[in-house]
Amino acid sequence: MRPGPYSPSVIPKSYESVFAWASLRKLAQVVPVNQEQKPKPAVYRTIFLSDVHLGTRGCQAGLLLDFLKHNDAATVYLVGDMIDGWQLKDRWYWPQAHNDVVQKLLRKVRRGVRMIYVPGNHDEFARGYTGLVFGGVEVVDHAYHVTADKKRLLIVHGDEFDIVVQHARWLAFLGDWAYTVALWSNLWFNKIRRKLGFPYWPLSAWAKLKVKNAVNFIGDFEVALAEAARRHHSDGVVCGHIHHAAIRDIGGIIYVNTGDFVESCTAVAEHDDGRLEILRWQMTAEEQRLAALAANEVTQTAAKAAA
Repeated sequence: MRPGPYSPSVIPKSYESVFAWASLRKLAQVVPVNQEQKPKPAVYRTIFLSDVHLGTRGCQAGLLLDFLKHNDAATVYLVGDMIDGWQLKDRWYWPQAHNDVVQKLLRKVRRGVRMIYVPGNHDEFARGYTGLVFGGVEVVDHAYHVTADKKRLLIVHGDEFDIVVQHARWLAFLGDWAYTVALWSNLWFNKIRRKLGFPYWPLSAWAKLKVKNAVNFIGDFEVALAEAARRHHSDGVVCGHIHHAAIRDIGGIIYVNTGDFVESCTAVAEHDDGRLEILRWQMTAEEQRLAALAANEVTQTAAKAAA
């Protein structure tokens, strides 16, 4: 990618976003008939989401649907690998929940949300349609986003900086096969945990971080993305690809990774003041509410015992 002047297809339409954001704010302020059943969604200025891998058994579509139900924004960036074309070529897998995710996203667009899709390596088929708009979703090679506090962020998936994917495609496919095995074990491990009453826990992500080479790769990847942002005269970069959510400063550049909705179940949100936050959604909103109630009950019991 070459740094250059803003292009109409990649520059956020700040004025349109403001109006859409204001509309969403008003919508969220409408008190539902049964507030207990329909809680107000959290409304952010921007949501960044990537690496959903629709079309694979590892995709946490149920948790993502719950996330989309309880979180809204004026602008949503889909930062690549939303659909796993690599897996769908070998074996078709598209349950209703995956279709529901697509429909949920399109409904947000119809309600006025601006949605920008930056394809990744697993959904690289969409890169042939950059510059076009489908169902209100803008498809671009990369984008620039300006935060509320005037920070310019480069938005890319990140696979361009993965040497294995870029220069040795057959090694990438071999790695993807091994990774699929890890995700399969993660899927069944968490099914057992749920039956035993335990929350979701990313086994494959934990195992990946225990491997020294994987940790080194993540570090090199983050530095490469920070340097790319600097070359694009940006204050920071938002990416995905490596399934490792993070927000950190690297040599004065804001490095943001959205994570994924396969292992860690994360997204990144921009608040009204430009502050960025990792949203973790390993449990549904209802499970989070019950967990908070249980924790509060334990705290109160301990306080009474100590009194």
